[in-house]
Amino acid sequence: MSNEKKADFSGVTAKVDSTEQQKADFSGVTAKVDSTEEIIGEQSYTIEKGDTLSKIAKEHYGSANAWKHIFEANRDIIEDPDRIFPGQVIKLPPKDSIA
Repeated sequence: MSNEKKADFSGVTAKVDSTEQQKADFSGVTAKVDSTEEIIGEQSYTIEKGDTLSKIAKEHYGSANAWKHIFEANRDIIEDPDRIFPGQVIKLPPKDSIA
């Protein structure tokens, strides 16, 4: 027979509270998103089939003539303003920079 003492668990109790029937309460949760457009003023745009720089300019700036600003902002991506391709991601300069 061993002389080692055994652990005494006689005073230990346990209780389990299940969350199964309680619903999470999100009523006090709020969220706010700051647009990076407002912070840095520049957006990106992915060229789609049928797009032209004039069409993109008209949609985003209200003037097809603003295509030149888009072209200038993307000289590193666009070599020829008449040759843009679906899938290309271009930068759209801030609206307040278009005169």
